[in-house]
Amino acid sequence: MPPAGDAAFYVCAVVLPRYLQMTDSTRFVLVHTSHGGNVGAAARAMKVMGFDDLVLVRPRFADVLQREDTLALASGATDVLDKARVVDTLDEALQGTTWACATAMTPRDFGPPTHSPREHFATLATSGHRVALVFGPERTGMSNEDVYRCHACLSVPTNPAYGSLNLAQAVQILAYDWRQALGGFGVTPATAAPVWADAAAVQGALQHWQQTLVEIGYLDPQVPKKLMPRLQQLLNRAQLTDDEVHILRGIARAATSARRQRG
Repeated sequence: MPPAGDAAFYVCAVVLPRYLQMTDSTRFVLVHTSHGGNVGAAARAMKVMGFDDLVLVRPRFADVLQREDTLALASGATDVLDKARVVDTLDEALQGTTWACATAMTPRDFGPPTHSPREHFATLATSGHRVALVFGPERTGMSNEDVYRCHACLSVPTNPAYGSLNLAQAVQILAYDWRQALGGFGVTPATAAPVWADAAAVQGALQHWQQTLVEIGYLDPQVPKKLMPRLQQLLNRAQLTDDEVHILRGIARAATSARRQRG
């Protein structure tokens, strides 16, 4: 059995018809959670992927949403905790859903089919349903009875020799894969787009370097061989920006100046 706070997780999703969809189309259900930190970390994992519908089924601590460790691990996702609900049964947590899918191994006797998250989400994303991802207790995972309420199990592909995922880690993985299936978020560049140097600027830098290399004695103009064509290819591969051209010409000026000062 994995240590407290960890478990091998598989997934159960719940889906509603298109007319019942809400702005937030996904519900995350944590059943009998033992550690407040996992609840907070799960809320954080949900928020970064744009989800905020969290339901807890009989958590170990009745005040788990206000506990210090919960708030600390939420790391600012307190709005998700503020909206979260605590209910007594999984049936209550899944009210209004028409399709269920669970984070647990499929029982050996019978049960819903097991899929990888991406495989299942690719189909689920276009189904027009509301989805709930259901996670069991940290130590034991979902009970068979809870799994039987679901239409599918989702198994996170892991190292066959070690497949134990912390609850919040499992929530993050599934939240990410589900968000990607729904279209994902665009990546906002952290830096400005480069301003590429035009051909004339690159040739100017190359000529400047040629003069400098001759002056410092590295290039013999009588026997140039293929040095300059090779430097030309180097600059072409580098795809210089305007700023980089200025840097290269500045280096050439400094080298020339140092040569002249040494006489």
